[in-house]
Amino acid sequence: MRNPRISGLYAITPDLSNTDDLLNKTQQALDGGARLVQYRNKSADKMLLKEQAKSLLQLCKSYEIPLIINDHIDLAMAIDADGVHVGLGDIPVSAARERFGPGKIVGASCYNNLHLALQAEESGSDYVAFGAFFPSETKTDTVPVSTNLVDYAKQKVTVPIVGIGGIRLINAAAVIDSGCDAIAVCNDLFGTGNIMARALQYTQLFAEK
Repeated sequence: MRNPRISGLYAITPDLSNTDDLLNKTQQALDGGARLVQYRNKSADKMLLKEQAKSLLQLCKSYEIPLIINDHIDLAMAIDADGVHVGLGDIPVSAARERFGPGKIVGASCYNNLHLALQAEESGSDYVAFGAFFPSETKTDTVPVSTNLVDYAKQKVTVPIVGIGGIRLINAAAVIDSGCDAIAVCNDLFGTGNIMARALQYTQLFAEK
């Protein structure tokens, strides 16, 4: 069954050490219509991770938007976040589901592998993410994905599909048209001068579907 909360613009936060700056930028994305927020910070220590995650959770709650924690299941559980996103090197989907409980969102990176997506769904994932569709500035060790994979995957998996990797306003429509329920964006959203305006542009792409 498709989770209605997994759709539209999925904002992935950039590495920022200044929590106020992070909250300000995320609020702009939410004001522009972001439907999910994933907290991802690869450079922060444990104390900063918890501080930023707790602050983001309160912000997202005020917008009634889910906050997903990248990788850190312990952090997600400690602050009672709405969900967690895991990759191949992280805790398995089945373990994340067991630890986190049935009411939380568990998402899984499936790269360009349909078998992983089917496994993740069977293990209790609420969505599967394919990517990278395009060269990514956030992650350099990505595998390429064709939009044809999404079209095929839609016939096999019933959970929402998230497109990720190098997505920009100029190429986002192709990813959405391929059948992705949501698109995850970091640099082309948070790296712009007017984050709310850019988020609105992405949101409009889904409204036109």
